[in-house]
Amino acid sequence: MSQREARVARTTSETDVAVVLRLDGSGQTRCDTGYPFADHMLTLLGFWAGFDLEVTCRGDREVDAHHSLEDVGLALGQALLEAAGDRAGIERVGYARVPMDEALCEVTVDLSGRPYLVYREDTLPAVVAGEEKDVWREFFKSLAFCAKMNLHVGMLYGRNGHHLLEAAFKALGMALRRALAAGRSGVPSTKGSLDR
Repeated sequence: MSQREARVARTTSETDVAVVLRLDGSGQTRCDTGYPFADHMLTLLGFWAGFDLEVTCRGDREVDAHHSLEDVGLALGQALLEAAGDRAGIERVGYARVPMDEALCEVTVDLSGRPYLVYREDTLPAVVAGEEKDVWREFFKSLAFCAKMNLHVGMLYGRNGHHLLEAAFKALGMALRRALAAGRSGVPSTKGSLDR
């Protein structure tokens, strides 16, 4: 496989986001979104995926975290799509289930080119790290649609919001690592092509 990496910049009146992604990295991350909890989650994602990942975001923090996390998800999803290229030779589907103390989360991805999100978070508290829980659904939705992947995130049980999201981000990293692993020949589809 050729070098699988991408650089994406996204600038709007609400945010200025830059992502540098190397899929075949060593888990080195540098994240500065303006939200330390989000930086922690992105660091977990990069580490457990084995990516080299840099994310910066300057957003309208005076409003809340919504625009920043949504746009980080959009830029990171675009970077994933670009870095994966034609996806020839990859496993395509990945799955992981991760515990974090009392919490258990599972994530399944299919890098099919057909975006979809199933997000089960009934156990997530209404506020996590000072932000409404919905900002995380928006992050995962943006990520899934720009990466053109089928993403299922299930927070199976737990009480602590930090634990639930930490387990989810670790599981997402592991699932992506497995889905992007080289191990097949050709495009992983009986149709002979994947949707772009």
